[in-house]
Amino acid sequence: MSISSDDVNYLIYRYLQEAGFQHSAFIFGHESLIANSNTSGSDVAPGALISFLQKGLQYREIETHLGENGQEINCEEPFSLLAPHVCSVKKMSKEKESVAPVPQQKRKDDMQIDTLDIPDTLITTLEGHTSEVFICSWNPSGNLLASGSADSTARIWTIPETPGGPFSSAELKHFQNSGASKDVTTLDWNPSGSLLATGSYDGLARVWTASGDLKSTLNKHKGPIFSLKWNKKGDCLLSGSVDRTAIIWDAQTGEPKQQFEFHTQATLDVDWRDDFSFATCSTDKMIYVCELGKSRPVKSFAGHSDEVNAIKWDATGSLLASCSDDYTAKVWSLKMDKPVYDFRQHTKEIYTIRWSPTGPGTRNPNRPLVLASASFDTTIKIWDIQVGQEMFTLTKHLDPVYSVAFSPTGEFLASGSFDRCLHIWSVKDGSLVKTYRGNGGIFEVCWNHKGDKVAACFSNNTVSVMDFRM
Repeated sequence: MSISSDDVNYLIYRYLQEAGFQHSAFIFGHESLIANSNTSGSDVAPGALISFLQKGLQYREIETHLGENGQEINCEEPFSLLAPHVCSVKKMSKEKESVAPVPQQKRKDDMQIDTLDIPDTLITTLEGHTSEVFICSWNPSGNLLASGSADSTARIWTIPETPGGPFSSAELKHFQNSGASKDVTTLDWNPSGSLLATGSYDGLARVWTASGDLKSTLNKHKGPIFSLKWNKKGDCLLSGSVDRTAIIWDAQTGEPKQQFEFHTQATLDVDWRDDFSFATCSTDKMIYVCELGKSRPVKSFAGHSDEVNAIKWDATGSLLASCSDDYTAKVWSLKMDKPVYDFRQHTKEIYTIRWSPTGPGTRNPNRPLVLASASFDTTIKIWDIQVGQEMFTLTKHLDPVYSVAFSPTGEFLASGSFDRCLHIWSVKDGSLVKTYRGNGGIFEVCWNHKGDKVAACFSNNTVSVMDFRM
């Protein structure tokens, strides 16, 4: 048995990707020349590094507690990967470490979740990708679902109306530049659903037709693209890159209209406020509001003490939400320099945020506007924006939560975690409504425009579509 430095480097690279540290994974992969190794990502199981460490630790623990006569030493002291182990030898007596009974309340909760499980008859599993699937997005007007993967492809799936029915897909190949990583990192449909934009680690943005034909390649960025958004009119495309810049592209010609170079580190997310202005956030801890045709930001927001992972405007463009590795989510207004709200109740990094499609100026004006935040502390929090307070903490996940998405009416919230579970919650009272248990960690969840289907993309190379009708 042997293990090479390339093997170790790849396991660390995959761990960083699966843990959500995308920019750290990129830097490590670049320095360790992952792209030049012969390792096949499809042959490496999700969570491989943690699995090897756990098994090695278990072997070490067994080895430590075997006496010279081959008998096991009964030791109750903890055995840790990092802390030194001081073994306590106790007589082998009446108890041989019986398993502690599960509290009655825990069993009751588990039984409740079992009754809420979505049956396999309501699941359509889409197979075709050969590596982790990072992103998925429904076409805004049809039954098409787009997905992007580490296998250097995106796919456009035609989803059957009946669960488990026949499906088809168009493969969108992203060819690799020499020595560059090729993961498809972001994608977005234009408002009419006629075009799909994709961004990749190779620094290129591409625009495709709904049938999967390449329309244009946008090639001004000099680093991986982490975010890509169409404006509401659909005539401009906005991209953000590790090269620290954001670019507005002309959707018809594929030419850049303006490049914005305000950040001092990688641009992690971008979001349109209207057809001409937008916000960007970065690992430099700053948020900028920019406008087409202007050479300086129209507003700067400084307040986060660590990198800002995601930003989102509400439907009216009056409030901007942000979340960060500093454990906080904040709500900003162009009328103020300091946050309108500064939410500090999470205990670990907040990976993403979403506004409900409700409140003044939306098609659901009578349903109050709320904000959802998803964290590495395994919880989701729903915030009441009218009073600036936490409404609910959703606690059924066991691992970091990577994605949340509101249903089109704002009545339900879907969440996906690396614990392999997709949960659907009631926004009205925070109760768990449905659960689906997949076979890999979940990177993203999304609803179709009718609100009767939820898609989730997994680390085991698959995409699942759940039929959801209450």
